[in-house]
Amino acid sequence: MDYIWLALGIAIAGYLIGDGLKNFNNPNSKNILESLDESDDHELIKENEVHHFIGISKEDAKNMISEHPNIPHIIINNKIYYPKAKLREWLMKIGS
Repeated sequence: MDYIWLALGIAIAGYLIGDGLKNFNNPNSKNILESLDESDDHELIKENEVHHFIGISKEDAKNMISEHPNIPHIIINNKIYYPKAKLREWLMKIGS
């Protein structure tokens, strides 16, 4: 079983090193963390998980949502979702 983890670690390291070398002289390339941030732009957060993203209690999140009906959200199949990037921008705006 230990050999599987070792092989997996070597495979991941090889990929990351190869990806880094591929983009070594390209100043416009993005690293893995930057590319993951881009995928956040279209990620949706469920209503019952929004408190994790904001870092507050469930009760505080419910109060904030009820006090601010203009919070960016979409409704799909009668369930409320919050676009991660727009929610982040909205939080920055109300925090300043």
